[in-house]
Amino acid sequence: MSAQISKRVQMHRERLRGAGLRPVQIWVPDTRKEGFAEECRRQSCLVTDDPQEVEILEWIEKVSDTRGWE
Repeated sequence: MSAQISKRVQMHRERLRGAGLRPVQIWVPDTRKEGFAEECRRQSCLVTDDPQEVEILEWIEKVSDTRGWE
């Protein structure tokens, strides 16, 4: 059974590579980690009312295409 799964995964990866894709691995913060939300709030508070942050957020709003979002 395990050999069948390995073969199926290998074939799937070959199809993806054939489509011009390649696998990558990225590491991101663990949102489940204790203290994650608090750290997000802390960092957000650091930029509250910062003129550059306001400018960036206004730019993001201007260039964002959110058509079809709900």
